[in-house]
Amino acid sequence: MTLPIIRVGQGFDIHRFSDDPQRALVLGGVVFDGERGLHGHSDADAVAHAVTDALLGAAGLGDIGQHFPDTDARWAGADSLMLLRHAAGLVTDAGWMIGNVDCSVVCEQPKLAPRRDEMQQRLSMATGAPVTVKGRRAEGLGALGRNEGIACWAVAVILRQATQP
Repeated sequence: MTLPIIRVGQGFDIHRFSDDPQRALVLGGVVFDGERGLHGHSDADAVAHAVTDALLGAAGLGDIGQHFPDTDARWAGADSLMLLRHAAGLVTDAGWMIGNVDCSVVCEQPKLAPRRDEMQQRLSMATGAPVTVKGRRAEGLGALGRNEGIACWAVAVILRQATQP
């Protein structure tokens, strides 16, 4: 009997809110109109970034900063779902199948529930696997509780068949 090899990766990302009124808020590939955007080199999608890091970490392929450094002008304003699709491709090219990814987003605003299905659909399409998103509040504690930014934690499971001896 051949058992699968299973690996788990954890991703984390955090961004402060931008002072630029033209900056769009993007979470999980979804634009939240009328909300303050996040400061960052790319589109600052903290959810897509955490998922990317979780997948790369699970496969032992480094992290988002190694593949898409914020010192490289090519990634300025980049669509983070495109970065996620590329990372998911690296994982599958390395012989892994993405099982699933689960995310917890911590923010006081915006409310994620009305857009959760859309976020999950876009992230799942980018990874080729189920991605779930849960919203959490910081209950007024710390920088996140003071609505200074948004953080996301993601856990990814990848697997492949073990080779028989």
